[in-house]
Amino acid sequence: YKRFLRRTTRALISSDMCVFVCPCRFDYQELLHNSTFCLVPRGRRLGSFRFLEALQAACIPVLLSNGWELPFSEVIDWSKAAIIGDERLLLQIPSITRSVDADRILALRQQTQFLWDSYFSSVAKIVLTTLEIIQDRVHTHISRSRLMWNSLPGGLYTLPHFSSDPTHFPFYYGVLGKTPQQEFTAVIQAVTPLQSPLQPILKLIIAMAKSKFCAQIIVLWNCDKPSPPRSKWPSTTVPLTVIEGERKTMSGRFFPHDVIRTDAVLSLDEDSVLSTNEVDFAFIVWHSFPERIVGYPARSHYWDGGKARWGYTSKWTNEYSMVLTGAAFYHRYYNYLYTHYLPTRLLSMVDQLANCEDILMNFLVSAVTKLPPIKVTQKKQYKETMMQQGSKSSRWADPDHFAQRQSCMNSFTSWFGFMPLLHSQLRLDPVLFKDQVSILRKKYRDIERL
Repeated sequence: YKRFLRRTTRALISSDMCVFVCPCRFDYQELLHNSTFCLVPRGRRLGSFRFLEALQAACIPVLLSNGWELPFSEVIDWSKAAIIGDERLLLQIPSITRSVDADRILALRQQTQFLWDSYFSSVAKIVLTTLEIIQDRVHTHISRSRLMWNSLPGGLYTLPHFSSDPTHFPFYYGVLGKTPQQEFTAVIQAVTPLQSPLQPILKLIIAMAKSKFCAQIIVLWNCDKPSPPRSKWPSTTVPLTVIEGERKTMSGRFFPHDVIRTDAVLSLDEDSVLSTNEVDFAFIVWHSFPERIVGYPARSHYWDGGKARWGYTSKWTNEYSMVLTGAAFYHRYYNYLYTHYLPTRLLSMVDQLANCEDILMNFLVSAVTKLPPIKVTQKKQYKETMMQQGSKSSRWADPDHFAQRQSCMNSFTSWFGFMPLLHSQLRLDPVLFKDQVSILRKKYRDIERL
């Protein structure tokens, strides 16, 4: 057996496709990361620790252990991440590896990284994966499909109590050849009493109702005073529902209310100033990127080397890593994930500070998708008039508000175990935006006039 293994190893080395040499002369980890294929023969038992080492290094495992039941094989399709060899036919291994084309090599290596990061990168993930598989066995009627376990973002991020149908999640539209619904629900967070017919929230409701994609408008009444009667709200051509929260908390804006039936949710602060054209264009963009947050006000993060911590900035630059949920589209599944996946400790922190819920949602979506949000066309003159900034009731007028957001960044990073936010320089504008052509040729004409 050892003689055959040495001959096979020499053949693979000569083909420049796999490295398996004595670690006493070379750096073992470097060899793993520089190798395309890694032999994984049986150890003292059927399995081998080299299997996980190969996964971590994005080296395609070539398994030589007949009868080995691979970890979590009940849900994981290992043929998408490994080469299953026959230890009785070692001399065939070089020809097998040479026959793998470049596209499949890339797919196999990508899958090794996905599986390692999703299920094997820590003891906590291994234990959690085990428990989730057991739960799927017990509750077979709401168990995850193999597509969910073997595709991004993985089984741990697709909660089966939300749905066992992959078409209800934002991650699988492309794989299944589906598209999101062509309508959205506008959810407006209201925290100040309705005292004047000229308040921004009333204008916002009217603008939302004019959108051809708007299916319904929901006002989350989180004000200490009782909600006004229906006669105080404007008449609209789409259903208008006022929901008075039992616990008036910041995290409540992301509660997965049953009344939200559309795939797309447009999250709005009560004083957001958006035209119908802006809403329609942002929705069209989101419809092409349903797994991301798509919206207007952008922020960014940075590493403060002097203080050895993450920082938060609202300065306008060419880069951003967050799109605030005061005016943004996202898939309704993220409401469920925010409420039922994140720990109570983080949600309580957000509620206690009455701050940072938008940052936490950006952390969650970026951690799940491994993608940045998308910013759409900048307003000509964008002003954040949050809660009449000069008033004492405004949280934006609080000098501690910015410091709290800095602290939130680091608390969230600590829980996730890494910084999930990713920078982007992408901004999507309508066709012919600001081009020197007739305004009549432009579809979203009002955007440039703002």
